[in-house]
Amino acid sequence: MASEITYAEVKFQNTSPAAVVKVPPETKKQQHHPQKYPLWLPWLISVLLLLLCIALVTVLLVAPFSHSGDQPPAFKQKFKEWSCDSAVPGGKAEEGWACCPKGWKRFQGSCYYLSGDATSWANSEQNCTGMGSHLVVITSKAEQDFLSKEVKKPLRGENHYIGLIAQMGQWHWVDQTPFNVTAAFWREGEPSNPDDEKCVVIHRTSGLLNNWNDVQCNSHHRICEAAAIIV
Repeated sequence: MASEITYAEVKFQNTSPAAVVKVPPETKKQQHHPQKYPLWLPWLISVLLLLLCIALVTVLLVAPFSHSGDQPPAFKQKFKEWSCDSAVPGGKAEEGWACCPKGWKRFQGSCYYLSGDATSWANSEQNCTGMGSHLVVITSKAEQDFLSKEVKKPLRGENHYIGLIAQMGQWHWVDQTPFNVTAAFWREGEPSNPDDEKCVVIHRTSGLLNNWNDVQCNSHHRICEAAAIIV
């Protein structure tokens, strides 16, 4: 008896010419370079550089005026020639210098300009403002005494405007300093007519201390004031 032959059909999938070897995930991880720095480090460096730039700009802009107190830069920019002396009477140079434009007078922390020409109160205040200052605001007996002596010097005008003006029947300083009636230096019998004489002058020929006079706001000399520049 002849033996039976069994045939089996076997199909093989096509294979590519070059076998592709897949690397296990663990092997791939080992092939990457390790992370040398955290991802947030570049951001931190950028922020620090930005802050450094801001600090440098601030120093460059603020440093030239760091010793000028509250005085606006306009006062410094209006003048090229200055006269300086020790900020503290009898003090040393390292304690600082107080400077005023040439032709101005310094007393304590302020510079004063006594004009040689005469004009209205409004024009006087505008002239002072144009120089980075304002009509003088007198706040102490010592300041009043200093200015009274200055106006009595030869070749000074008879009347000098100060920064005091009547508004709605009340006296007001140009820089909004509250008016203190107990620290006013009126001539005897003054103010005499604040409804019509709304401006105030220092009267040259009056007494040394009490010499304020209310006048009409027409043509008179003026006293400008600005804070001294400290360097």
